[in-house]
Amino acid sequence: MTGSFDVNRANWDERAPLHAAAEQYAVRKYVDDPEFLSHVVRFDRPRLGDVAGLRGVHLQCHIGTDTLSLSRLGARMSGLDLSPASLTEARKLASAAGADIDYREANVYAAAEVFGEGGFDLVYTGIGALCWLPRIADWASVVARLLRPGGRLFIREAHPMLWTLDDETERAWPRFGYFELDEPMVWNDENTYVDTERPLRNTTTHEWNHSLGEIITALLDNGLSLTGFTEHDSVPWNALPKEMAAGDDGEWRMRENPGRLAASYTLQAVKGS
Repeated sequence: MTGSFDVNRANWDERAPLHAAAEQYAVRKYVDDPEFLSHVVRFDRPRLGDVAGLRGVHLQCHIGTDTLSLSRLGARMSGLDLSPASLTEARKLASAAGADIDYREANVYAAAEVFGEGGFDLVYTGIGALCWLPRIADWASVVARLLRPGGRLFIREAHPMLWTLDDETERAWPRFGYFELDEPMVWNDENTYVDTERPLRNTTTHEWNHSLGEIITALLDNGLSLTGFTEHDSVPWNALPKEMAAGDDGEWRMRENPGRLAASYTLQAVKGS
């Protein structure tokens, strides 16, 4: 699996400066407006609740917009990512915004070795993260090791059913696997998901899907109890360009009968004593 992480790191190192410069990430707004929050964090504010004073870690934090947003809500945040280029952008953003955030470079499976065990009140994972991990059970073990007793996990993630759909056909259909496989799905794409005229050179990525049952069972097996689970008919990007439209809330839904697709979910779990 080390080879897969190396392949993905090269891809994300190239994406990071493109994302930091793209309108979709709105990096300048975080600097100009000290109350500005990322779309992903704003979407889940009612479920997130009060995080002031909590020690939190954002796993797979990328360029740190969600991390900074949680810091602005009062959490004492750290961030972890395997891409040094992503962390360069995250540190630049935190510094320009006057935020004290501890960023570390590592594979997510090494997070407990990097930060130590049992020190966090909150483990946070934003959308589009779990698909880069080959083994969801190992990820759940890391989450459990990071959390103190009573600490909680908070996830907003794309629905695994969405990941099965082929977005290049006229009508999306479930072409790809729903359940976790040993071998990755290998993609080759010179485009990233922001508006940019510069194609990628490191075009190959390795990804895995994980079913809802596999994710939830992995958390239960590692001593976490599910405290909240909400499925949404939307995602914060145009995941199916031929079939989705943006709403007034900035979320993308199926144009026709959006309730026919659970496109993302928010999951919360608490570590037992």
